[in-house]
Amino acid sequence: MAKRRRRTPEQIIKKLAEGQKLLASGLTEEEVCREFGIAESTWARWLSQYGGMKAEDAKRLKDLESENAELKKLLAEAELDKAMLKRLAEEKW
Repeated sequence: MAKRRRRTPEQIIKKLAEGQKLLASGLTEEEVCREFGIAESTWARWLSQYGGMKAEDAKRLKDLESENAELKKLLAEAELDKAMLKRLAEEKW
């Protein structure tokens, strides 16, 4: 089994642009996927996620996703602290 390759959003966008050129030149989607060494389902997923994006848009999306994950983590910690304080306040001393 071949080793799985992870590509950056910038690499994916470049492959999509190159693939669109190959499709316009007359190759089929299957041939383009074979050229890139990916499955057709991967091509379809890339199109749905990154179709029409530019490299800087993908970088901005990645930054926003990481910021969102950090904010979710902070919110979860704050909710946990709040629950612990509430529990302490309800106990009889």
